[in-house]
Amino acid sequence: MAVTQDQADWFADAFGQLISNIDQAILGKDETIRLVLTAMLSDGHVLLEDFPGTGKTVLAKALANTLDGTTSRIQFTPDLLPSDVTGVQIFDQSKGRFTFHPGPIFASIVLADEINRASPKTQSALLEVMEEGVITIDGEGHSVGSPFLVIATQNPVEQAGTYKLPEAQLDRFLIKTSLGYPDSKTAVSLLMDSSNRARASRVTPIITSDAVVTMSTLASEVFVDESIMQYVSDIVDATRQHRDVVLGVSMRGALALARAVKTWAISQARIYVTPDDVRDLAVPVLAHRMIVDPESEFAGVKAEDIVSGILVDLEPPVYRAA
Repeated sequence: MAVTQDQADWFADAFGQLISNIDQAILGKDETIRLVLTAMLSDGHVLLEDFPGTGKTVLAKALANTLDGTTSRIQFTPDLLPSDVTGVQIFDQSKGRFTFHPGPIFASIVLADEINRASPKTQSALLEVMEEGVITIDGEGHSVGSPFLVIATQNPVEQAGTYKLPEAQLDRFLIKTSLGYPDSKTAVSLLMDSSNRARASRVTPIITSDAVVTMSTLASEVFVDESIMQYVSDIVDATRQHRDVVLGVSMRGALALARAVKTWAISQARIYVTPDDVRDLAVPVLAHRMIVDPESEFAGVKAEDIVSGILVDLEPPVYRAA
């Protein structure tokens, strides 16, 4: 069913309120907040990669606090086991059978802090649930429910005792983004409020889980012209053929971009997707899914620059029609 303009206006208003609410904890980072909310409402997950002390955990906590649902935080460490994340079957002597005790992954919003500090075995425990929303224990599937969002954080500069996320894991994240350091004005505001060490606690719930599901459903019904999807396909194909790329964007990545642009469009009160929506999201949705040739990477070539270059080379459909 097509989205009406009234529904798009309601969505955009609710989206703006969510940004303002989270902005109480994270000042001056509206664009990053918008990306994280887009991932949540597109049934995706977020990887926050940035330097220490930039507010990655605060952002994740603030988003968790703004949703009137269940939240959990998993501190990933080298000794963390898969069952510590997913849950475990325990024998109940009184009933004479095994019963499932769910782990912290069973929450609406899950903060996976310093995800690259856990072993690959523990990281892989997230693969199924991030893709399908289901945990399989002893052959029995357990749904984590909806909405479900994993916000993972990792530090790109401190590599001691860490395990690089495998490509299959990275491909499960709809968006990879960062916060960066605040500008001078924002930094002064933060310093003036330095006595408050729990900024995320200021954020209170303003939206229910049911409302999030409704918004996700509306976003999925936004109109997209076939020429826009052809544009997405052309961008993805170009990443696979680029001379500096060993592994281009997968079909999962293309589908992720197709979902995200709908949410991005309706968050601006539009009932249709434009080429600009694709261009706005191409880098945060696609770049982390690519493997750059090691020699090119050593020479300074970055995946983000490759995607940006492809956007410059490919004409959007609106210009082709002209």
